[in-house]
Amino acid sequence: MRLPIVLLAAASLSACSGAERLSRLGQGPELAGIENPTSDPRWRPVTMPMPNPSDPPLQNNSLWRQGSRTFLRDQRAASVGDLVTVLVSIQDEADMENSTRRGRDNSESMGIPNLLGLESSFGRLFPSGFDPSRAVSASSTSDVNGNGTLRRSEQVNLRVAATVSQVLPNGNLVVVGRQQVRVNQELRDLQVGGIIRPQDIGSDNTVRHDRLAEARIAYGGRGTISDVQRPRYGQELLDIILPF
Repeated sequence: MRLPIVLLAAASLSACSGAERLSRLGQGPELAGIENPTSDPRWRPVTMPMPNPSDPPLQNNSLWRQGSRTFLRDQRAASVGDLVTVLVSIQDEADMENSTRRGRDNSESMGIPNLLGLESSFGRLFPSGFDPSRAVSASSTSDVNGNGTLRRSEQVNLRVAATVSQVLPNGNLVVVGRQQVRVNQELRDLQVGGIIRPQDIGSDNTVRHDRLAEARIAYGGRGTISDVQRPRYGQELLDIILPF
């Protein structure tokens, strides 16, 4: 009973996804609106391990504040809503190859020469003839041959402004940023997020992507050029409809 239910659920999900994809046939990608990230129903506050609380050290009266880098005011991001520039510089290379070969040949046969003395009645039940010694015969053959090769070389160098969405109890900052660029019918979408330490922010209010804890960096594209690299509509339609 579980298999039909799973197949029915998969078919329903495929149909919903397929209807949404079919509704965008022939249309260019749409830019996302500028919204408060905390208004997203999927947004959740970040909870991380925190050190034991301690009293701030006593300081003598001074014109300088602890952690300040300017005489008048620290220009780095420090509060919710402040902006910080994330420098993304990724150089990634991968080369993987695997091969799988599997084969199987099965043959089964079963006969019933004697069955409670009823073999004498087989002639009346099967006028055209019946050989009880060859009652059941089955055979199956399967052959699977798979090869996979992956060669990837990626290089991304971007700058994106992120917004401080949360200040953790230990002073670390949760940042979220998104940048979209559309040229004609091609859209490039960059998303960054993570947790940074205030001391990792440079004096020019920038931070490198490798200083982000729990970093989430996504870079992709949608549009005319990306569609050329996708299968044709007929192939996509079959992939959506066919359950196997």
